[in-house]
Amino acid sequence: MTDPSKKSEFIVLAGDIGGTHTRLGLFTAGKKRPRLKAEETFLSETAKGLEEIIARFLGKHETDIAGACFGIAGPVEKDRTKTTNLPWEVVGGNIRKHFGFAHVHLINDVAATIRTVPLLTHKELFMLNRGKRVKDGVIGLVAPGTGLGQALMVWVDGRGVAMATEGGHADFAPGNEREWDLWRYLHERYGHVSVERVVSGPGLYHIYGWLKETTGYEEPSWLSEQLKESDPPKVVAKAALDEIDPLCSDALTLFVSLLGGVCGNLALTGLTLGGLYLGGGIPPKILSALKKDVFMNAFTDKGRFRDLVARIPVHVILNDKAALLGAADCAVSNS
Repeated sequence: MTDPSKKSEFIVLAGDIGGTHTRLGLFTAGKKRPRLKAEETFLSETAKGLEEIIARFLGKHETDIAGACFGIAGPVEKDRTKTTNLPWEVVGGNIRKHFGFAHVHLINDVAATIRTVPLLTHKELFMLNRGKRVKDGVIGLVAPGTGLGQALMVWVDGRGVAMATEGGHADFAPGNEREWDLWRYLHERYGHVSVERVVSGPGLYHIYGWLKETTGYEEPSWLSEQLKESDPPKVVAKAALDEIDPLCSDALTLFVSLLGGVCGNLALTGLTLGGLYLGGGIPPKILSALKKDVFMNAFTDKGRFRDLVARIPVHVILNDKAALLGAADCAVSNS
């Protein structure tokens, strides 16, 4: 372990590896949190593996690296992971040998994100529910993006310890007849219906597709063109936020309600009296929808435990580099 007083002399490599994008950055150890020196984002599908992208990045940013940590979308077991939404197998030992790094750590990307919660400033958070935070209470994170990540943080001897989960692949539990209809629609097509199947970017588009098919809605030609030319979930979300298509608006409203329910479930499962946070790429982009009563109504709709859940603070993480920052914090701490 490096002398902590000398950590500012070292540069670490951090990565946030998702199903769509891979973001790499070089950091030094700052006074309160790692400080970003250089960063680049790559399309994950353009590479056969993580090593290829690291080589591209280091080809542009040659430097001595004290250690590295990569937050990866998928379960990490014994220094390796098979990414959930990419055909990659990542092995920390292979990366260490290939590039000659002294230390390489692999962690779940949502676990990397939750590491940043104690490091974030008020300006990097948007409050959805003030609540009353319990000091050293468990913290929860729900992060919808290409997939759906969930994580918890517990406190041990005053230090936050991130706990990765794969709760996004738990069963989707319909709460009313309308949601049962959605479940049946997805079950016919995919078999097992996970929470991620509905509360994610692709999930929003699944909801829109179900509504279109079951209501007989005639999709406007301009929307059809945009759905062909651009990323469908983004198109649906934008049309809903701009209030220019009623079916898109309906889809986003249901999505927000389901997201609220998922967040409330994690709040109960982890008893997250330290706060519940929304991360990932989607929440900051749909803040105007999250601010409406739909989200918090679903969050607190927990029967006899409504009052307990209502006391839990809820925030959206606005820093889009949170997972990268968390990986850098891990790299600095272990170098």
